[in-house]
Amino acid sequence: MEDLSVTFTRPGAEPFTAVDGVSFDVAPGEVVGLVGESGCGKSVTSLAVMGLLPRRGTQVRGRAVFDGTDLLTLSDGALRDRRGADLAMIFQDPLSSLNPVVPLGTQVAEVIRRHRRTGRAQALRRAQEMLERVGIPDPGRRMREYPHQVSGGMRQRVLIATALACEPRLLIADEPTTALDVTIQAQILALLKELVVGSGTSLIMITHDLGVVAGLCDSVNVLYGGRIVERAGRYDLFDGPRHPYTGGLLASVPRLDGGQQRLHSIPGSVADNIPWSQGCAFAPRCAAATGLCRQESPVWSGEAGHRLRCHHPLPAATAAPTTGPKEQAP
Repeated sequence: MEDLSVTFTRPGAEPFTAVDGVSFDVAPGEVVGLVGESGCGKSVTSLAVMGLLPRRGTQVRGRAVFDGTDLLTLSDGALRDRRGADLAMIFQDPLSSLNPVVPLGTQVAEVIRRHRRTGRAQALRRAQEMLERVGIPDPGRRMREYPHQVSGGMRQRVLIATALACEPRLLIADEPTTALDVTIQAQILALLKELVVGSGTSLIMITHDLGVVAGLCDSVNVLYGGRIVERAGRYDLFDGPRHPYTGGLLASVPRLDGGQQRLHSIPGSVADNIPWSQGCAFAPRCAAATGLCRQESPVWSGEAGHRLRCHHPLPAATAAPTTGPKEQAP
C-alpha cells in the first residue's frame, strides 16, 4: 500500500479525509496489525483496498498493489473476481454480515461455486469441510441452520470459513473478536494464527485490543487521524513505545500483577484533532505538545525497524509503561 488516502465529500460540507497517506507492506505468511481508537481510519483503509467503499462522494487516491496489480484501478467486475479468491475479509459484525434467510452452508458454498466453478453438491461438501476445519461441532447439522440459530462465536467461525473457502493469499480481519467473550476470542485468534502459519496467507489484523496485537501480530502500525504515527515489531512496540499516543494506549492496559492501580486515560476524543497539513493531529490531546506541534506536521523519523511521526517522542529507555507482549496475550 502506497500513500493511500480516502476523502469523503458531501454538498454543503467540508471534505473529510478519513485516511491520509497510509503506506505499509504485508509479506506472505506475515500478520500486520492496524491499531487505534474507533475513528482513526482502520476500517476505511481495509474497505478501500477491497473496493467496498461507495463510489458517490468518495475519493480514493494512492496505490494498493497486490501481485503486481493496483487494486484501485480495477473495474468492479475484475474486483469481484479477486474478492473471495485472492483477497478475503472477515467483517466486524457477523450477524449483520450473514444473510438471515439463507442457510449457513449455502452461504459458504456460494463463494466456492462463484470462484471454483464447481457444482452445487461439490461446493456443499467443501463448505462442510470448511465448517469442520474452523472448529464448528456437528457441521452437517449446522449447514442447514440459519444465522440466528447459532451463537456469536459460531457465526464468526462461519465468516472465517467463508473467507478461507477459496484459500485467499491475503486475509483482512476487521476486529473479528469485538463481540465475543474472552474464551471464544482466544479460540478465534488461535484459529487465525494456525491458518496463517499453515497456508502462508498474509493477514491484516484490524483491532483496538492490544492483547490481540501482542498474541498475534508480527509488526504493528498505530494509526491516529488517518495516518500511521508509529510502526514497529510487536516486541519493540511493547518494550519501548516512542509516540505519546502509543504510550497512552499501552498505559491504559491494566497489569495483572500490579494489584490495585489507577489506569491512565488519554484526554479528549479522536475528534479533537487538527489537520495534518497544519500540524500534528494528536497535539490537542498530547501533554507534551508545544507550539511547534500545532504549526508543523511531523515527518517520519527513527530507525528502519521502528519509525514514528512525532516532534517530541518518548525517551527510548523509559518509554515502556506496561508489560511486554507475553503478559498481554489473551
